[in-house]
Amino acid sequence: MNAWLTQHRAAMVAALRRLVAAPFNTLLSLLAIGITLTLPALGYVVLDNLRELGNSASGVQQISVFMANGASRNEVEAIEKRLQALSTVRTRFVSRDEALKHLQQSEGMADLVASLPSNPLPDAFIVEPADSTPANLEKLKAQFAAWPKVAHVQLDSAWVARFDAFLRLGKLALLTLAGLIGAGLVAVTFGTIRLQVVAQSAEIELARMIGATDAFIRRPFYYFGALQGALGGLLGAALVVGAMQLLSPPVGELAALYGGSFVLHPPGGLEIAALSAIGAVLGWLGAQLSVSLSLRNFD
Repeated sequence: MNAWLTQHRAAMVAALRRLVAAPFNTLLSLLAIGITLTLPALGYVVLDNLRELGNSASGVQQISVFMANGASRNEVEAIEKRLQALSTVRTRFVSRDEALKHLQQSEGMADLVASLPSNPLPDAFIVEPADSTPANLEKLKAQFAAWPKVAHVQLDSAWVARFDAFLRLGKLALLTLAGLIGAGLVAVTFGTIRLQVVAQSAEIELARMIGATDAFIRRPFYYFGALQGALGGLLGAALVVGAMQLLSPPVGELAALYGGSFVLHPPGGLEIAALSAIGAVLGWLGAQLSVSLSLRNFD
């Protein structure tokens, strides 16, 4: 076990030395990897912020349940108890008097409300589901509409469906882009490692002559590819955070002009670690392919 750890430690040190030995080349490689990984990472962050914006938009998650005008107080309370029994929704009761008062305060409606002989508005409940997917909203709408003394259930499901379709299309495009970029990074690492193998061909031949195994020869190249990919992923995450910091003030100002408030959220620690890990895996895969093909020339 100690010998295995010693071999891996030595391979990692050798990989670090190769990175430090050519700082300019290393910097260019990290920039290429970081900038390339920035594209799908930035797309993921933008989609995540759009999802949050859609969830926080006024009325998007709300289902309005209107009671029949002839519903008694006990019947209204029965519906309220049914809604409160659902653990996946939040409920707010709007009485007919409160609704009429709010309508009266609207611009140009005071005279119209004053001319009404009686209050025509019904009692209503505003329901906010935790799961705002179109399928769940439609399911809840049908469930509420079947309850007694419920006259109408209103849901702007078309807007929600369009927004959900847009997010799904964005995810598909992002996955396609990420796949292409991943293949490109594997190819970049493949070429870098292949050049190193060719440059050290004499050392590899000598190592084989004195009994070095293929695993021993491959290991430093694997670590080099993984370390280069991981550092490139960290650089890409730093670029995404910087972009979010630059975009956050103008986005906040734009939201304020529309009477709202919205703050862009940069990637968290888990997302940054995931991007670095993805870079490491792609670098390791490129190194493995390159070394496997290159060592065949020494057989």
